[in-house]
Amino acid sequence: MKIGKFDLLEIVRFGVVGVLATAIHYGVYLLLNPYMNANIAYTIGYVVSFICNFFLSNYFTFKTKPSVKKGFGFAFSHLVNYGLHIVFLNMFLYLGLSETWAPIPTYLLVIPINFILVRFFLKK
Repeated sequence: MKIGKFDLLEIVRFGVVGVLATAIHYGVYLLLNPYMNANIAYTIGYVVSFICNFFLSNYFTFKTKPSVKKGFGFAFSHLVNYGLHIVFLNMFLYLGLSETWAPIPTYLLVIPINFILVRFFLKK
């Protein structure tokens, strides 16, 4: 089933990979945190998650083959994604949403943008 030029199953697979990547990130962080600085554990978790996310996004979500070029595009899309998270989070905080609730509309706005960016760089 298509939504415009996007495949609904592709969107669902993107969500599954996103949840899995988040779980990997948090799991690695929890495993390493007792043994090292929290920032280092968090960064290692992010890197492991990012690598898994890249390969799962290629093979499972978008049915493409990974390459160095796609890796750079994927990394760029995640840098843009992080920047959007920070901008929208701070905008919602400025508008008066609490720190607890401000991430929710941020996710709702950024996730579709990230989907389009990642799809562009992996299926281009």
